[in-house]
Amino acid sequence: MPKNQNSQEKPSNPKGLAKHFSRLGWTGFWMQVVLLIIPIVLLLYVLLISSPESAQRKGISLGNYLSYGSLGVMLFTTFWFFRYTRLARKIADPKLCPAQSSVIKTVWIGLGASCLGIFFSVIMMINTVFRMLVILLATPQTGIPFAAPGGDPGTVLSAIDAVSLTSLVLMLSAELIVMLFSLWLLFKLTRPESADADAAISD
Repeated sequence: MPKNQNSQEKPSNPKGLAKHFSRLGWTGFWMQVVLLIIPIVLLLYVLLISSPESAQRKGISLGNYLSYGSLGVMLFTTFWFFRYTRLARKIADPKLCPAQSSVIKTVWIGLGASCLGIFFSVIMMINTVFRMLVILLATPQTGIPFAAPGGDPGTVLSAIDAVSLTSLVLMLSAELIVMLFSLWLLFKLTRPESADADAAISD
């Protein structure tokens, strides 16, 4: 019975908590929207505009499952941060304020999604950097081997390699910031003195 009662408890200092969800929600949402534009444009460039030879010699296959998975996770976290802004309105309304356990669960979902996106991006970055390192070590005296017609696409570097790596760095940066924002919201939800601290700031 006590456990069920605790699960229905409302968050302490809902107005201060709603401000945190609104500010971080909008900040995270627009940050991810901006950072999503570049990977999507690069993905369209690789799949639709670049020549077949360029598509074969790109450093990261943006059409593979990990690439789509990382991009999909980032789309989900972008939507999830927009949901934080809607949740902020409910928290501020005494009639609609959800239970604290429900709010914590929502933040944990966003945190888990960002960790999954970081995992995808790190795996792809390791694969790409390792491939570039192997190619450069194979030709240490001749410099960077550029792609040539009829050449082996697995042993050359091109601008697509840098484009793909840039895309991954942007996605990884976004997911790291999302993870930090989620941890901060979780900290605000769970620390006992949050009500007193937020009240002191508002005064």
